Amino acid sequence: MINFDFDGIFRRFPTLRAGVFGRSVMGRPLRFFSFGAGPRAAVFTAAHHANEWITAPALINCAGALAAGYAAGDPDSERIFRKTRLYFIPLVNPDGAALVTGRLASGRFHDSAKSIAAAYPELPFPSGWKANIRGVDLNLQYPAGWDEAKRIKYSQGWTRPAPRDYVGRAPLCASESRALYTFTRRVRPACVLALHTQGEVIYWQYKGSAPPGARALAERLAAASGYALDTVPDESSNAGYRDWAIEALGIPAFTVECGLGENPLPLSQLDGISAAAAGICRELAEYCAGG
Repeated sequence: MINFDFDGIFRRFPTLRAGVFGRSVMGRPLRFFSFGAGPRAAVFTAAHHANEWITAPALINCAGALAAGYAAGDPDSERIFRKTRLYFIPLVNPDGAALVTGRLASGRFHDSAKSIAAAYPELPFPSGWKANIRGVDLNLQYPAGWDEAKRIKYSQGWTRPAPRDYVGRAPLCASESRALYTFTRRVRPACVLALHTQGEVIYWQYKGSAPPGARALAERLAAASGYALDTVPDESSNAGYRDWAIEALGIPAFTVECGLGENPLPLSQLDGISAAAAGICRELAEYCAGG
């Protein structure tokens, strides 16, 4: 059974501040860490998808690496702290992650999810579960091409709550996606990041376009992580967090598919994923700091 050590990181690094920006379907707090006191913000997210939970401890490790550098008196970390406000959101989907990792193994929400999954016997339960606990895919909830995403997913048979790929009854109907949307608008970031698994690729465009400078920044992320730049398949290129940030906010936004294999990836990949993610977060922090 996997635990996500939110409290431990604060004990080790008091520089990090904690906050809550919303609640999940089950009432779990949607938590963030922040690092820095500067004017330019960034939002780094992980675990939109339940069986991609390994990105949550990876993002916690990224926050810890920056805080450790600051605590050790590293000049670059101190400069980033002065010039930026970096928000780390490790668990966009805490209920779904609890289901997949075994922390939610009984009760009405578990039984409801199991009933939803029974209609999709080709998907193993709970390891094949990506959605929130009500069967809505949280990365198909944003108001950027949502109608097109609905058309595509409905044509593929995802027309009702499911372990994956159901867009919901309307954009932002899921409390978790709605909370992240509202939080991101309030923060007004200079860039955003969404960690997913798997494939070791970086997506940086929406429908073939991106804000000025995004390509050069994407190349920096690729160099820092060893991951390749790629384009999103048409059937998956709508209603995501990155899509919305590019279209509505006009900022560089990146989806990073970490690691290789079949989701959920084994914990043995955590160190490699954390190292790649740390390089990416560091480059985005430098970008926000003006570097």
